[in-house]
Amino acid sequence: MKNIYRKLTKDQKERGVIFSSTLSNSTTEQIGDTKHEIFNKDEFKIPKIQNLKKADFFNEYKQYNIIRK
Repeated sequence: MKNIYRKLTKDQKERGVIFSSTLSNSTTEQIGDTKHEIFNKDEFKIPKIQNLKKADFFNEYKQYNIIRK
């Protein structure tokens, strides 16, 4: 799995998202992809973010992990 880094979208910033990870077989987010979003108010945000950056954390095989921060 290859990590692709992008900036948060305007919508994500407005909703208070500080980090997102999308598992995809494409280099862009597609409908039906698994998306995880972390908000500033999340209690365990630091360990969640660390886990979402690691490919071995996920049980499913996808080609890309699109990370937005």
